[in-house]
Amino acid sequence: MKSYQPVCEVLSNGTRLVYLRVPSQVAHLGFFFAAGSRHEAPNQTGLAHFLEHCLFKGTSRFKALQILSRIDAVGGELNAYTAKEEMCLYASFSKEHTKRAIDLLADLSINSVFPEKELEREKEVILDEINSYLDSPSDKIFDDFDDALFKDHPLGFNILGTKESVSGFTRQDLISYVNDYFTADNLVVSFVGNMPLAKLKGLLENALADLHKTAARPKPEAFTQYQPFELRKKEANYQAHAVIGGLAPSYHNEERIAMSLLINILGGPALNSRLNLSVRERYGYAYAIEANYHTFADTGYWQIYFGSEAKNIDKTLTLIYKELALLREKPLSAKQLQQAKRQFKGQLALGMDVNAGLMQGLGKSMLAFGQIDTIAEMHQSIDKITSEEMQVLANKYFDPTQISKLVFDTND
Repeated sequence: MKSYQPVCEVLSNGTRLVYLRVPSQVAHLGFFFAAGSRHEAPNQTGLAHFLEHCLFKGTSRFKALQILSRIDAVGGELNAYTAKEEMCLYASFSKEHTKRAIDLLADLSINSVFPEKELEREKEVILDEINSYLDSPSDKIFDDFDDALFKDHPLGFNILGTKESVSGFTRQDLISYVNDYFTADNLVVSFVGNMPLAKLKGLLENALADLHKTAARPKPEAFTQYQPFELRKKEANYQAHAVIGGLAPSYHNEERIAMSLLINILGGPALNSRLNLSVRERYGYAYAIEANYHTFADTGYWQIYFGSEAKNIDKTLTLIYKELALLREKPLSAKQLQQAKRQFKGQLALGMDVNAGLMQGLGKSMLAFGQIDTIAEMHQSIDKITSEEMQVLANKYFDPTQISKLVFDTND
């Protein structure tokens, strides 16, 4: 297992930095802002994602084509994403181009000018992106599930927005959002690469000198009104799809680690997960089935997804409910629990073995928690989990009366 010891620092302007030095020719840099889709007002759905696109359309230093070529021209990669709670600009590059990457991400964050002509063109790109999701039931079902789970709450809003909301965005909307959320105190910089910390800090201090320090931002609205639901729609063509799930601990909740382990046992990426062994290997009802656990500042949710022939949807759901009942009713044996912990630790190690993913994980962890747990601390938390604790969690979060279900049947 890779041993790592990241360093956490605060720059003079209040920006948080998480730094990990690794002996590699390639470096990875990410700027993480707490500026995801849940921070939007109800009439702004999709604004954060629209901003993510428009940041690349020109700054006071570079035109759009120059921005796209700045990192690619030296063999690197530049990208960005928008999630529910964060927006990230990131790059991977040869270590000798670290200053170039820092200067570019800082320029995008501080000096974007949002040319009107480019904005209108980008709206068309995003409208096409929305259409592509609407045309893909296996993608759309997750958005529809979120919308029903977090009904009338920003966590349920589609990150892409709607055709109506995107069409109505203005340049001033983007400027206002940047002024509110692209501030030094709302930024985490994550770096994994081979550069001395002092040199990196000097480059960042210089590049971020003009980033304003703070802004009066509204706090995200907490989610408190969950109502379980069962929905069935004619939305699929060849294969039917289903998602079931419910609420789960937030990332500040002490139950988070145990819940992650429980979901991993149930339907994690390993081929020996309970759902994969039952649904795919034993009965052959579905090619792929997976369980996931998503956390936010104030809540979280778990979900199980699968796609299958329409005739096998209800049979598969029956098998899933049986596995959930088994976790509620029968405690894990000492051997089962030990094996599950060992597997979970191994998967954590695999995730840390790719430096690009490690940079992402460190940045998101610092943004969410304000700290980074070491491998030893994570293992210690996992080792403390008991079979009784797992069963209590299963009964709490897999309560049949609190499980929601969404099925996309075929149109046949």
